Amino acid sequence: MVDPVRPISLAEIEEARGRVAGTVLRTPLVRLDAGAGAPEIYLKLENLQPTNAYKIRGATNAVACLSDEQRARGVWTISAGNAGQGVAYAARARGVPCSIVAIETAPQTKLDRMRALGATIVPVSYTEAWKAAEAHAFEGMAGTFIHPFDNHDFIAGHGTMGLEIVEDLPDVRTVICAIGGGGLITGVGSAVKAVRPGVDVIGAEPETAAPYAYSLAAGAPSKFPDWQASFVDGAGGQSVTERMWQRMRPLVDRSIVVTLDETRRSMRLIADKARAIAEGAGALSLAAALSGKAGDGPIVCVVSGGNIDLKKFAELVTAP
Repeated sequence: MVDPVRPISLAEIEEARGRVAGTVLRTPLVRLDAGAGAPEIYLKLENLQPTNAYKIRGATNAVACLSDEQRARGVWTISAGNAGQGVAYAARARGVPCSIVAIETAPQTKLDRMRALGATIVPVSYTEAWKAAEAHAFEGMAGTFIHPFDNHDFIAGHGTMGLEIVEDLPDVRTVICAIGGGGLITGVGSAVKAVRPGVDVIGAEPETAAPYAYSLAAGAPSKFPDWQASFVDGAGGQSVTERMWQRMRPLVDRSIVVTLDETRRSMRLIADKARAIAEGAGALSLAAALSGKAGDGPIVCVVSGGNIDLKKFAELVTAP
């Protein structure tokens, strides 16, 4: 039985911050010199987390909230890599068995790291994984399911990032997060809107997979037509589920769709100016900020992760 959707309260996010302390880093917020004429941009470097992605926030909180009986049964999740690493890391820290229904086309770096964290991998196609995420079930999996984005405790954990943003940059005007399933922007938006109601919370999606922008235009949660896989594997789902639509609509002001070339150039800019590695999904927010559609700032771009094969990263950032 799936719990009904309800808002994430500020108190729940503050409680989550206590639970994840000691495991999750308070990541730096750094000013980015994006060149003449660019807006005032700051990068929230979640790629510096122990698993090199923000998902460790939600995973740590979700595992901490489980009962002893639930932990004894083990946990499982669905992942293209970052959620799997987060859940596996949190589970290993508490001695909990972990299995992951993993998208078989995920970067080898992500698959290898999930295995290194002790997770049992069940490879499936992207379509099979997305169906399982929508159904909250996958045949043959035992234990407690921790949904990679539609889980109240998981989202509350992500909200801890929003608290850090408004504490470190009180005059922030806009926060941009990539949208995959919607858990990141729901968590961050829940915290930011609770503390700074006037701040714009904006989604960023790749042109090849922009279901939230498409759903906004349609006025209802929708499947994105002509969905395509790309190097932006950590964001850009096939559709917006009804439950995540309910979660995001009160919090997300709009979504900016960017091209793959804009995303690739943003990966290069982050590497060049901040000396940090961002995967495709991690650079979407900066691409959106540089599009001219997010205002003058101060803008905080969440660099959600840096898990990408180095050879692929080098190819993308050195391409003409």
